[in-house]
Amino acid sequence: MNYKCLGCGIVLQNKDKNSLGYTKDIEKNYCERCFRIKNYNEYQKIDLTIHNFYKIIDKINQTNDLVLLVIDIMSMGKELNKLVEQLNRKPLVVISKRDIFSYKMQDQKLFNLITFSCLDKIAISSNKNYNLDLLMDKISQYQTSKNVFVVGLTNSGKSTLINKIIYNYTNLNLNITTSMLPSTTLDTIDITINDNLTLIDTPGIIDYGNISNYIDNKILKKLLIKDEIKPKTYQIKCKQYILIEDFLKIECLDNCDMTFYISNRLKIERFFKDIACINLIKKEIVTTDNCDLVINGLGFIAINRKVKLNVYTYDGLEIYIRNK
Repeated sequence: MNYKCLGCGIVLQNKDKNSLGYTKDIEKNYCERCFRIKNYNEYQKIDLTIHNFYKIIDKINQTNDLVLLVIDIMSMGKELNKLVEQLNRKPLVVISKRDIFSYKMQDQKLFNLITFSCLDKIAISSNKNYNLDLLMDKISQYQTSKNVFVVGLTNSGKSTLINKIIYNYTNLNLNITTSMLPSTTLDTIDITINDNLTLIDTPGIIDYGNISNYIDNKILKKLLIKDEIKPKTYQIKCKQYILIEDFLKIECLDNCDMTFYISNRLKIERFFKDIACINLIKKEIVTTDNCDLVINGLGFIAINRKVKLNVYTYDGLEIYIRNK
């Protein structure tokens, strides 16, 4: 009998400590890698190709089961669109981490950012238990069978959501491994919630344009948003510069107002002369009136008018304009 790790879904083995799924005791619930993530916050990077993930999507497409698509509103780039295109049915969209935005902002504003076709949309907060009862009702409403697949990009909040559902609605002594770093879940994990519902967690699709792929762990911890975002607004004059930590510089070529929706722990500085930034490349951007400049995985900057910008950051980091 093959035992699977309850944390990441990999098949457990006790033969090779350098291979995935290693554990000293084959009847333990967690592999060594998950044990060390949970207890020591030691992360072992696993290189999975996009092919691994889309093989699982192909398996999902062979069923008629409901798909929950969990979305982090800060990470809605090209890979999310590719994932949606690969699915052969409309998903139930779950916008996670609702608590990072003020509840004065209506959920509908978040829903308006979803441009693809879906069964329904719901904003939830696993940390605050916001709308979880409503989510369970919607799952019941749209279910086509007992099985429900949970999919999304890396660090979208899938496993955190499933852990909270386990805690709230079952008596199971089980926790799926969570981490801010990619490729934590390695294979599908079946979790029986009740007689009518089995959630199937899947590995997060790697988001190659996400900022988490380009910064070190020290900055990554500051990037992680744990508290409600406190927007910061700057009235920018022509030829002023904005620097976020040391990984993103914005040169403003026109006057405008900028409001930053990013982690409160990240340092934002304004300069009136240029500052040197090593290993960053320039991207020329022209905004539209009343738009967001989105930096995938970091957050977004609301800009009140059409302006020209030079944005200096890592090669490969996805940056785009989102019209409101």
